[in-house]
Amino acid sequence: MTEKKRRPGLEDAIRDRAMALGFDAVGFCAASLGPEARARLADFLAAGQHGTMGWLAERTEMRGDPQVLWPEARSVIALGLSYAPDGDPLATLGHAECGNISVYARNRDYHDVVKGMLKHLAQFVVKAGEAQGEVGVKVFVDTAPVMEKPLAEQARLGWQGKHTNLVSRVHGSWLFLGEIYTTLQLAPSEPVAGGCGSCVRCLQACPTDAFPAPYRMDARRCISYLTIEHAGPIPHEFRAAMGNRIYGCDDCLAVCPWNRFAAESRHMKLHGRADLRAPELAVLARLDDAGFRTMFSGSPIKRIGRDRFVRNVLVAIGNSGRPELRDVAAGLTGDADPVVAEAALWAVERLGTDA
Repeated sequence: MTEKKRRPGLEDAIRDRAMALGFDAVGFCAASLGPEARARLADFLAAGQHGTMGWLAERTEMRGDPQVLWPEARSVIALGLSYAPDGDPLATLGHAECGNISVYARNRDYHDVVKGMLKHLAQFVVKAGEAQGEVGVKVFVDTAPVMEKPLAEQARLGWQGKHTNLVSRVHGSWLFLGEIYTTLQLAPSEPVAGGCGSCVRCLQACPTDAFPAPYRMDARRCISYLTIEHAGPIPHEFRAAMGNRIYGCDDCLAVCPWNRFAAESRHMKLHGRADLRAPELAVLARLDDAGFRTMFSGSPIKRIGRDRFVRNVLVAIGNSGRPELRDVAAGLTGDADPVVAEAALWAVERLGTDA
């Protein structure tokens, strides 16, 4: 395929349009990944550190090489959307009667928000790049075999920190990522300064020691994995450390020093709902399927279902030290879902009485 000359200013036009649409970070890189990214993925999978997330082990060639996923791709436009909170994301951890929900899940499902914005930008890219001939585009937001964080780092949105998440000089650890693969030949973004240096706050903050080494995570020990991806009973060795974290965990993100530069997200759909900032465990535990679906309509929490969510809530109740929550847990020891029933019995026993 003969590459045509890039129209001057095309990257600037795309960046300006992306910012106008509401994105907070934009970068460009070649549609390729180096051997280091593939090696890290291979080591992660070989060690079984992906747990039951079998989809990570599927289509690894596509995940490790954008051109295997789409041979016509020449460039990647990496986008970031800030979801930085307006206060301390860990404040609820000090209120044992409430559940702590990860900042990203306190309002609308980011997949829907980001994908809609990506589609609008992709339409602009096709129009803006027509001087190169017919332009192809594909949009992705955490729903395809795409290594988003290495690509975002390559596009200079930031760097992968020791907690394995992307860190931005401007937005700290609070960026949703999305990508547009395109047949356009775009100039790569210039390098940016920044890095973790000797800081290890994120590694030290993890309640379950999920980082066997800097830049390496064992998902099987991660509270986000345990509360969201893991379908069975929560392993007993991690239950106490979970505290009142009922959906995800922000500890390693929240302690990053680069967050001091991050301003609150300007996107209202990503601001935390009042009822999800510190929801009462007693109320959440009593949700039936219909109530759960109503409460979490449009939320990413909805995808794990009532049973898995109530399981998490019961672990938090067991950790609460609140005798007044004992009867709430006892009422679920006969739940139709055996995983919920087991968690309820555990909570009752933790609170010091028989069911």
